[in-house]
Amino acid sequence: MLSNSCRYGIRAIIYLASQPVSNGKTGIKKISADLNLPTPFLAKILQQLAKQKILSSSKGPHGGFSLLKDSRKITLLDIVNTIDGTDIFTNCVMHSGSCVSVEKENKKCPLHDDYEKIRVNLIKLYSSKTIYDLVKKANKEVLITI
Repeated sequence: MLSNSCRYGIRAIIYLASQPVSNGKTGIKKISADLNLPTPFLAKILQQLAKQKILSSSKGPHGGFSLLKDSRKITLLDIVNTIDGTDIFTNCVMHSGSCVSVEKENKKCPLHDDYEKIRVNLIKLYSSKTIYDLVKKANKEVLITI
């Protein structure tokens, strides 16, 4: 459902949000090594997020990435919209193009009404879950397994 780019971006932001603020910026090599993700691919994703003012980015030996916004104000929807766009919320399951244009042409797919409910719930989920929520839950689950 989400692209690899989007999933990697979400993982990287959760990772950055879980780093102590005193650490400052985290280098791309450390992020990619700790998350076991390809460095060049991850760098492009994080640059996209920096352009949208979700992350702060700096070059050089002490450069790297950090959150630009409070993790309580970054939603999954922010990340999905930045990396994958809104197609997941508008495209038809069976026809090419958006469901809006398909509806106008009277070509509703057999899944349209059912998928519309899922689409609405996805938007609610992605817009209500913050990075802070995910970090908190991830940390709690780590404590439970220790």
